[in-house]
Amino acid sequence: MSELKRTPLYDLHVELGAKMVPFAGYEMPVQYPLGVMKEHLHTRAKAGLFDVSHMGQVIVPGEDAAEAFEALVPVSLMGLKEGRQRYAMFTDENGGILDDLMVANRGDHLFVVVNAACKEDDIAHMRAHLESVEELTDRALLALQGPAAEGVLEALVPGTAKMRFMDVGVYNWNGAELWISRSGYTGEDGYEISVPADRAVEFARKLLADEAVEPIGLGARDSLRLEAGLCLYGHDIDTTTTPVEGNIAWAIQKVRRKGGEREGGFPGADRILSELENGPSRLRLGLRPEGRAPMREGVEIFAEAEGGDPIGRVTSGGFGPSIEAPMAMAYLPAGTEEGTTVYGEVRGKRLPAKVVPMPFRPATYKR
Repeated sequence: MSELKRTPLYDLHVELGAKMVPFAGYEMPVQYPLGVMKEHLHTRAKAGLFDVSHMGQVIVPGEDAAEAFEALVPVSLMGLKEGRQRYAMFTDENGGILDDLMVANRGDHLFVVVNAACKEDDIAHMRAHLESVEELTDRALLALQGPAAEGVLEALVPGTAKMRFMDVGVYNWNGAELWISRSGYTGEDGYEISVPADRAVEFARKLLADEAVEPIGLGARDSLRLEAGLCLYGHDIDTTTTPVEGNIAWAIQKVRRKGGEREGGFPGADRILSELENGPSRLRLGLRPEGRAPMREGVEIFAEAEGGDPIGRVTSGGFGPSIEAPMAMAYLPAGTEEGTTVYGEVRGKRLPAKVVPMPFRPATYKR
């Protein structure tokens, strides 16, 4: 693990008893002594603190940053108001997804957060198309998620409770400048907080001093985001899937679609706009396996209990501690209706699963 990078919180993770694993080039905590199941349920009931410092933080300066950046993504950034954040994705010429990301309008610049595993490619992609791109390597990123997150953060950083879902703002905490967004990737109300790296441990300890807050590892983060029906890049979406196939077309505003004021103009627009108008051939859909056996990534899906060729494949799957049942996402023919029973082949045996709407558990964002 010597070649792996460490976040500014590495020593704190070890001190707290975390089990560290390689992830996206970093040594990251997969779980703490509480265990994945209890960490998941604690986040749903109170508040969980996640270290997401491995993700890339980037500044794109300039008054024309939104217009230039919009040419790389199918979403509206010119229409993104100052103090607001939006989910976006880089696409390639074939309409495939290079990465998904968050973009915030902070007045005279954009603040971008990209996935850890893709950040080097993302930054090279941005630098190839944008006039100025500044990667930030002196800041950590924390996520505080769960129903108690609002009260915990407000006690330390007054004013944050009034933020709405996808608001962003700059706050001061004991002389440290915090860049806070009311967002996250668990389906819970909560915040992501960019903090100077040299103050990250101090700030994390302050959050953890509240009895409502527990440190949470990657294991529970994955089951939380899966219950929320959220994609994991490299698993549920990648260069072989378009935003329409990935069932994230909701992120593409009317202004970028056919007939819109700024129609197209992004990589892969021909295919993506066609799929928006005519529908894709396949779609990411939710599955609820019957029984208790999870259907994990790679499980092939069939239309019938016996015979026939696979009609799809699971991209994420596991057990949902909050819904107390297995759940999965799979690419299936786009005409597959909710309520349809399909069959996943697990250890040579086809098990039934019902096609269901996502999320598996309703989100609790503060809109």
